[in-house]
Amino acid sequence: MKVDVLLGLQWGDEGKGKIVDVLTPEYGIIARFQGGPNAGHTLEFEGIKHVLHTIPSGIFRKGVLNLIGNGVVIDPAVFKLEIEKLAPFNLDIQNSLLISKKAHLIVPTHRLLDAASEAAKGHNKIGSTLKGIGPTYMDKTGRNGLRVGDIFSPRFKEKYDALVEKHEGILKHHEGFEYNLAELETAFFEGIELLRSLTCVDSEHFINNALKSGQKILAEGAQGTMLDIDFGTYPFVTSSNTVTAGTCTGLGIAPTKIGSVIGIFKAYCTRVGSGPFPTELEDEVGEQIRKEGREFGATTGRPRRCGWIDLPAMKYAIMINGVTELSMMKADVLSCFETIRVCTHYEINGEVIDYLPFDINDLEIKPVYKDLRGWNVDLTQLQSFADAPDALKEYVSYLEKELEVPITVVSVGPDRKQTLSNKK
Repeated sequence: MKVDVLLGLQWGDEGKGKIVDVLTPEYGIIARFQGGPNAGHTLEFEGIKHVLHTIPSGIFRKGVLNLIGNGVVIDPAVFKLEIEKLAPFNLDIQNSLLISKKAHLIVPTHRLLDAASEAAKGHNKIGSTLKGIGPTYMDKTGRNGLRVGDIFSPRFKEKYDALVEKHEGILKHHEGFEYNLAELETAFFEGIELLRSLTCVDSEHFINNALKSGQKILAEGAQGTMLDIDFGTYPFVTSSNTVTAGTCTGLGIAPTKIGSVIGIFKAYCTRVGSGPFPTELEDEVGEQIRKEGREFGATTGRPRRCGWIDLPAMKYAIMINGVTELSMMKADVLSCFETIRVCTHYEINGEVIDYLPFDINDLEIKPVYKDLRGWNVDLTQLQSFADAPDALKEYVSYLEKELEVPITVVSVGPDRKQTLSNKK
């Protein structure tokens, strides 16, 4: 058996949570492999909207194991709140959720460092979610971090105090930055007690043994390819590898164990925070997309920047990830347009290119568009892609031809039922 991977091809917020939820009945294990509570995976069914931050999106399906892998960073306080919000749904968290002992912990001073650092950047801020993600990954690579397995050590408090002392030394250099650590620590240590009561495992052994026994596994990515620390629009990126390769390091599986790679993208494009966005629409069209798509961050609540789909960036993401099939999300949002635009190339200093350049942050990029006819009808009641309007089918066929990957799923609404199969 091999591990299938599902990840975002844009700047996050593509709709990964919904598709994981839809696909979960086909799998025995859903495993998150990177990121942390900066993720906001939204699922909607039976009239209820759920937002998950750390817990894998298969948690609502009975009989499925959900693994938080070693590549994930966990804030115990946020995690406890997430668990508490699930309480009304009578989920068997004790038996359906596993946590890697090698996953790193976000401590309260990581969040303080994040806030202090972002404030100090002024106009150059990267748009951090201020969840402490960056500082936690910095301590991980700096070999100072605390891991979930450490909470079972009699020396845990000693290790925690040493890390906090280091952080407070750094915070002293941020003049005028005030904080109340004791207030934050109460929720943190309550979260630690909850973690101690759950099932923590040597996840690399668990996942490889599951593969040997023939279990089907879906790896769930967070954020999006264009936010990858190596291949995204650096420095306006996240602190982890959001691409397929991150599955190997974030779960402890070999590259030869990767199966299908499902790339998720919106029928248009959005971005939260700072950084380049070649197709951004800072006009009434962009505002209309934001309104129709309810484009506000699931984690931060911030309004998302909106624009037309960007094929050079999509082709780049498909190449980096080895995408084998695509899921197109939010086709229903574009139903209000008679004409839909697709960015096919970039024009830079008079030269037209069809790839993502290194210095995208510093260049003045003019998107080159192709106009396609819109479907201009409500899609939300569609039961089958065969019944979709011709203009939507033409849009899907055009993208498949340009991207050279089949679009097997088309989403026409937020509910799990509003998902159309386009498998040939």
